[in-house]
Amino acid sequence: MDRQERIDFILEHYESPRHYGPTDPADMVMQGGNPGCGDIITVYLKADENDAIAGLSFEGAGCTISQAATSMVMEMFESKTLADIENTAQDTIIDLLGREIAATRLRCATLGLTTVQNAVRELRRQRLAREYGVILPETRSQGFVAMSEVTG
Repeated sequence: MDRQERIDFILEHYESPRHYGPTDPADMVMQGGNPGCGDIITVYLKADENDAIAGLSFEGAGCTISQAATSMVMEMFESKTLADIENTAQDTIIDLLGREIAATRLRCATLGLTTVQNAVRELRRQRLAREYGVILPETRSQGFVAMSEVTG
């Protein structure tokens, strides 16, 4: 894809986001944000007993890059597993957006993937706690993405 095709692809996802709106009922709801740009997203995740994704969607507001990239992430994991989400490198979404475009907006570009990965981590934590009879405090929200999660 050349630069203009990538820009058109990003704008298409921004203007017509895939899997937008809540998944009801969701097993996990996770919020994420980027204070530098004002991006906010909420991810809704539902997985079956075999860890297959049964529902994945988002709601949000923010810059074109964050919202388009989150839409791409939702589409990327359709019919996948929790392990697929966990094993996806940040570079995957950066390459999909185009390194030249994403380079100056890494936090925006990776917000969706990081938030989905945090949702999976929290879902696994809750399932494990339930299995061992541990009572956990209410679900933690991701809050804002730490820079180490974007670069590490």
